[in-house]
Amino acid sequence: MGKSKAKGPLSESFLQLPAHVSTAQIVDTHTHLASTFELYSSKYRKDPKYETVFDFVKGMYAGKRVEAIIDVWCEAPVRKLWKEFADSALLEEDRKSKWGGLEYWFVMGVHPHEARLYNDEIEADILEAMKHPRCVGWGEMGLDYHYDNSPRDIQQDVFSRQLKHAVSLNKPLTIHTREADADTERILKDIVPKDHPIHIHCFTDSPDFGDRLLEYFPNLCIGITGVVTFATNLDTPAIIRRMDTPPALPLRILLETDAPYMVPSNIYESLQDSPNANELKGRRLPLSHSAMIPWTADFVSGIVNEHRGEDGNKVDSDWVLKVARENARKVYGV
Repeated sequence: MGKSKAKGPLSESFLQLPAHVSTAQIVDTHTHLASTFELYSSKYRKDPKYETVFDFVKGMYAGKRVEAIIDVWCEAPVRKLWKEFADSALLEEDRKSKWGGLEYWFVMGVHPHEARLYNDEIEADILEAMKHPRCVGWGEMGLDYHYDNSPRDIQQDVFSRQLKHAVSLNKPLTIHTREADADTERILKDIVPKDHPIHIHCFTDSPDFGDRLLEYFPNLCIGITGVVTFATNLDTPAIIRRMDTPPALPLRILLETDAPYMVPSNIYESLQDSPNANELKGRRLPLSHSAMIPWTADFVSGIVNEHRGEDGNKVDSDWVLKVARENARKVYGV
């Protein structure tokens, strides 16, 4: 028997997404826009609908209520492309014409995977980026003991070094932590003032660890991505339930995609009414993007309602989106 032909990516039309019942504005507090557009371009290189990142943003987010994104630059060395993106969002007229009215903001740091590459030159590039009017934070930075792509002692040194600069500049912190609870907590408490704004990005670690951080840092919020919808992930729903226990109200969460990663698993049900829905069988979207956040909000509202029980006050995705939107103002000032 001959081998069956390998299928290409799902039709690009699936990425446009159906209308969602929510009416609240979306703020994606953690996305990697350059990587998302580059992945899109590689997947649909034969006949892409969008030729530039600006076309992609305007096309994908048209009518989807995406108010703002915080774009994350965390490579080493620093990609010079960041300045083209940021400069193009300086003027309101450019944000309307190039970005379709989207408020573009960014943060910059070095990811723990690449901590071994951190040096004075990279640090100088980041410090220069911190002066840009569209820069709202330092990150993502932190510790990752799951992959250990950089030695742990170097991760800790680079994390500490970045934190000290960010604190001295009064920049909000975008933190990556995975399977490094004790060291992340120790370093944060050693260096960061208690009232400093902190975003623990894509939280998937121990709920007890999350509790301790929330209790110690009153301006810390927990980032929720589409990974909250994954059946194998029990820790993120657990920390949401703990945060929804009085007096810890409202939820101290931020909604994010970490695009192009972690498509919310509950989005596929909404795609079943598509004309070519049969193409979906056993397949997954090749990337996520900011317009998918309402489906994450749906899942969070379900966790909250189940936790509150039949007699509790029920919430919906709009409530979750509004809470997260207000938290984005508190943490990042956007």
